[in-house]
Amino acid sequence: MSMMQTPPTSTLQRNLPVLVGAGITVLAGLIDWRLGALLAVWLLAWGANVLLSRQAAPQVRFIVPVLFGVTLLVLWQMAVRLYGINQVILPAPTDIWAALISSTPILWADFVQTVVKGALSGYVIGAALAIGTAIAVDRSSFLQRGLLPVGNFIAALPIVGTAPILVMWFGFGWQSKAAVVVIMVFFPMLVNTVAGLKATDAMQRDLMHTYAASYWQSLIKLRLPAALPFIFNGLKVCTTLALIGAIVAEFFGSPIVGMGFRIKTSFGRLELDMVWASIAVAAIAGSGFYGLVALTERQLTFWHPSQRK
Repeated sequence: MSMMQTPPTSTLQRNLPVLVGAGITVLAGLIDWRLGALLAVWLLAWGANVLLSRQAAPQVRFIVPVLFGVTLLVLWQMAVRLYGINQVILPAPTDIWAALISSTPILWADFVQTVVKGALSGYVIGAALAIGTAIAVDRSSFLQRGLLPVGNFIAALPIVGTAPILVMWFGFGWQSKAAVVVIMVFFPMLVNTVAGLKATDAMQRDLMHTYAASYWQSLIKLRLPAALPFIFNGLKVCTTLALIGAIVAEFFGSPIVGMGFRIKTSFGRLELDMVWASIAVAAIAGSGFYGLVALTERQLTFWHPSQRK
């Protein structure tokens, strides 16, 4: 009787204990006390957020995101200091704060040039033109069939391609940045407004017709109020688009002031703390701009289900 032969073991099976041991050694080398400190801070903040989120107090909805943001900054600061990360690679939040304080006049001039002159002016012009065009499109089926497809095509054009052309047309001042913002804001606002003007149902329109209301009376008293949630949705989306468009346009030509100019020149000199300071100012400006639009929406559309508590 022949004896049964055991199947030969593979190379992976023979070396499996060695591989597992090497993996444990590498993992033990990676998990040092610095990583343990970072994990401890994260777990403590996570537990605090979990406990706070279970509370019914209205202040909790503000405390939780603030605590989460502070935790990220603390972990950022700890990681840079504990691991000795070069400032050129990633500056610490304290270094960025020092650059903010020491360069406040420069950053303020950049804010006025980019946000107030470029982004805000283009935002207002683009939104106003879009709402007026949406009303014209609503009145004319020809414009609705001809303009909207062309608008979608133009909206798909990359900003890095259109920005240098507009800079050459309108010069290196804030006017060219405002023109870029107008193009970026116009078509999202147009699409949202046109959709909002169609939000009313047939019964509401028939009721206005029964009251012998003219087109403009029906527009002002029924259709525009019903379109406000759509319009504000477009306005909120365009707040970030306006700021991005103004900053990107400054990369292709601007006077010696502006957030885009500051980021480009500071990066060329490896002043990464100044780059991050400009990014922080842009983020704060964008968040404040968005919050202002959202607050206005809450005041004007208090009747809408999305605003009811």
